[in-house]
Amino acid sequence: MPLLNVVVFLIVVGVALYLVNRYVPMAGSIKSILNIVVVVAVCVWVLQAVGMWGDVTSFRLQR
Repeated sequence: MPLLNVVVFLIVVGVALYLVNRYVPMAGSIKSILNIVVVVAVCVWVLQAVGMWGDVTSFRLQR
C-alpha cells in the first residue's frame, strides 16, 4: 500500500475522531473508550498495511 494512502487515511481518521470528540455530546468515559478502540484499530490497520501484522501474530514468548 502506498505511503500516501496510509497518511491520508491517518489524517481522515484523526479529523473524524477530533470532530466526534469535539461536537458529539458523550460521557467522558465513553469518549475515552472510543478513543482507545479507534487508536487500537488504526494501529492494527497500519501494521496490516505495511505487512508487519504477521510478525505480531506469530510472536512467541519463550522461557
